[in-house]
Amino acid sequence: MISTRHEITVAAPVEVVWRLHTDIAAWPLWHSGVERAETSGELEVGMSFRWLTHGLDITSTVTAIEEYRSLTWGGPTSGIDGMHRWTFAPTPDGGTSVVTEEYWTGAPVDADPDGMLALLAQSLVDWLAELKEAVETVVAREETEGGPSGE
Repeated sequence: MISTRHEITVAAPVEVVWRLHTDIAAWPLWHSGVERAETSGELEVGMSFRWLTHGLDITSTVTAIEEYRSLTWGGPTSGIDGMHRWTFAPTPDGGTSVVTEEYWTGAPVDADPDGMLALLAQSLVDWLAELKEAVETVVAREETEGGPSGE
């Protein structure tokens, strides 16, 4: 088994970060590593979504959710079984601390744990950076336009 944990602070309220991150079908609009994402319903425990990332066609299932606080999903692909947890917490300055933790098991991981850990870690670092950029761009646009509705 391999696991990794990464954290970033986003200059936006938790609600804004949560809204963007949990709009799974929109991931390809801001996350360059996600080519496609489709959901099977409302975001809730048991909901599945299918996504294509780095050549992996993945069907993930939400296993835990606490609105504005945490989201966990997991699922198998290409011999790898993974679990991915996201945690969101307000910071004293009005921003959001985002923590992502993921673990993988399976034959491909056993065959090359160091290589697989490097791939997983880089994918999460990239995801956090792109989430931060997307959220902060939305916030800056809303401030320029006078609010979420542009009024």
